[in-house]
Amino acid sequence: MSKERIDKIISSQGKYSRKDVKTLVSQKRIMLNGEIIKDSGIKADAKNDRITINGEALFVRKNIYLMLNKPKGVVSATDDRTQKTVIDLVPDEFKRKGLFPAGRLDKDTTGFVLITDDGDFAHKILSPKNHIEKKYMATLDIPITEDMKRGFNAGIQLKGEKKCMPANLEIIDTNTALVTIHEGMYHQIKRMFGCYGAKTVGLHRISMGNLCLDKSLKEGECREITTEELQKITE
Repeated sequence: MSKERIDKIISSQGKYSRKDVKTLVSQKRIMLNGEIIKDSGIKADAKNDRITINGEALFVRKNIYLMLNKPKGVVSATDDRTQKTVIDLVPDEFKRKGLFPAGRLDKDTTGFVLITDDGDFAHKILSPKNHIEKKYMATLDIPITEDMKRGFNAGIQLKGEKKCMPANLEIIDTNTALVTIHEGMYHQIKRMFGCYGAKTVGLHRISMGNLCLDKSLKEGECREITTEELQKITE
């Protein structure tokens, strides 16, 4: 049975700092297996012991996975001195050390961003060899053509880059297309359309793997991804 200091266990979940835990202990608001604790340094087993704070059980997660509906104007970074980041949008109840966006969306691109503190999982879904598909709704300033569709399907050669993997382009209407890619080169979709003299005026990520953005999430909102949903990303 592996045990750690209770202040370390609680602070690892993001809501309380170790200083906060010390204060809660002094106020007799933390219990371990039904007993009020008097020392924030007491050790507990996060998996098997029952820790309560203000009468509410603490559910300890090793890692956290969040689905964010990113709005325009927000950068996909952990912190930025001048601009709002996707981490700034995470509610306090989900915040913890080590959170980062698993993959980036441009500042003006909206939609599904996965935020986590699990580096191994992020590497797995971002590794080019795993080819996790990502779907986007793209809006152009000119009509979408069958020539674009054929080019995307064959794989487009970007200037100064290796040739893109074949991508799927489904024409939705005159200026809108559903684009599926399996890699994440810099500004890839915008540059692919740029090869046809088109400007991408709107780009919205709707899915990663087989997991779609929750339609009930408003822009700027996020929620936890369930274990079952997480598996859909790598299916």
